[in-house]
Amino acid sequence: MKRAFAAALVGVLAQGAVGAQADGFGALRFLFGNWQAIDLPAGESGGFTFTLGVQDHVLIRTNQAHYPAAGDRPASNHDDLLVIYREDGSLKADYFDSEGHVIRYVVETPSRNVATLVSARIAGQPRYRLSYHADAAGLLIGSFEIAAPDAADTFKPYLTWKARRVGG
Repeated sequence: MKRAFAAALVGVLAQGAVGAQADGFGALRFLFGNWQAIDLPAGESGGFTFTLGVQDHVLIRTNQAHYPAAGDRPASNHDDLLVIYREDGSLKADYFDSEGHVIRYVVETPSRNVATLVSARIAGQPRYRLSYHADAAGLLIGSFEIAAPDAADTFKPYLTWKARRVGG
């Protein structure tokens, strides 16, 4: 009986530890799930998924975008991976894409259903800001902005999108 109780207690404690790890991403919970891009130009498609991984120690976003041929530009695909993690009490993220880009971000959650990822200032390098917010209609609005090396705090829009949650 004591062994069964001890085993049950260990199981409950282990589930609590996993829950506590996942709660480390509680402010980002609005991102979890599968998302399909909407309101895209003709022929474009894409979507992304946010899921917990590595026993709930990281939040992983995988993204795919497909672009049709246009003018002199051939059809193309873009894939990227974003890994959000806790380090030294802060949320951080590392981004990798099929074009060879790597961006390191600090993640901020300034208000409910809002996440902003900002890269560090590095002399002579542009800065990047990736933002998400969920609107009242349940859409996820995203933007990617770039600041020139000589104007590190002046972000200019590069890409914006809307997505709708799909599946269960």
